[in-house]
Amino acid sequence: MSRGTVSQRIAALLASSLLREGAPAASDGGRPARSYEVNPDYRNLIGVDLGEHVGRACLLDLHGRILDQTHFALDLRADPEITLRHVVEASQALSLSNARTAPVAALGLAVPAPVDVASGHVVKPSVMYGWENLDIREWITRQTGLTVVIDKDVNLMCLAEHRLSWPSCENFAFIKIGTGIGCGIITGGNLLRGVSGTAGDLGHIQHRLQPYHLCRCGKKGCTEAHAAGWALARDLRAKGFDCEDARDVMRLWTNGEPEALKLIHMSSRVLGKVSADLVAMINPEVLVIGGQLAATGEAMLAGVRELIYQRCLPLATQNLDIRLARNSTDLAVCGAAFFAMDTVPELNGEW
Repeated sequence: MSRGTVSQRIAALLASSLLREGAPAASDGGRPARSYEVNPDYRNLIGVDLGEHVGRACLLDLHGRILDQTHFALDLRADPEITLRHVVEASQALSLSNARTAPVAALGLAVPAPVDVASGHVVKPSVMYGWENLDIREWITRQTGLTVVIDKDVNLMCLAEHRLSWPSCENFAFIKIGTGIGCGIITGGNLLRGVSGTAGDLGHIQHRLQPYHLCRCGKKGCTEAHAAGWALARDLRAKGFDCEDARDVMRLWTNGEPEALKLIHMSSRVLGKVSADLVAMINPEVLVIGGQLAATGEAMLAGVRELIYQRCLPLATQNLDIRLARNSTDLAVCGAAFFAMDTVPELNGEW
């Protein structure tokens, strides 16, 4: 692209207010270079994260800053339209928020289930029973007038962690360990989804661990069935503890309960084995661990790191940076907003 063409396009973007001048670039003695950035207040976006028990909707600017937010209780086993009504009500409230700095352009939705991104449909098997035949995008758009995009939560968490903390990293992986286990992968700077959207489904890689626990997907021996939050809660219940889900696992771990400490240690090593497989397969530069159980910090990270370095070739690990996520709480809503921002121009041609 010629210098003149670049100048014309920048001028058009500046005139539209989508672009603005950034901080002065460092000079090497010649004419100072100009820098430009997306104007964060050109449009606002809504990011929604559907957990298994709580939904969170946030109003964000184009830099991913949260301007306002709201929470709502949900039950993914109930009628899907009940949950979608909560999403619509939260989105309508945020669209009228006093914190809004621009019109709302789109809504991104993060769900704890595999998604056919082309159609926007949740696909089986998933914890979102009864959602498979529902056109979620059309349902929300009909009620709000907003363009809607949808993807599984771990992909959107990966997108946000990469963009906010590792933007120059070309080969990046993000593993979420919470109620379930999943992975988002960025290669060549782009999110890898695979032909049908199941890339990174680490939770359903099978291991030779005895006993072969039954997974939520219906198969036996999956990584999730041994190391995810729902599986640890199952094991703690079997030992007589009041433990329904990953939140209770974290409560017991925080209180120093020896059985919870032991299970988190075991979980970290199981996750380490599957993480080593991932590193050997895709050779990332950065691997980030996030999600609810990652809040155990070094207790989770130590086992992952140990197994990766134990099982992988030195060439695969010599430049590998293994870290905890900066802030798992906000990643899904920020990633949902970024996905909406990246996708909307292709959908409606406005930007």
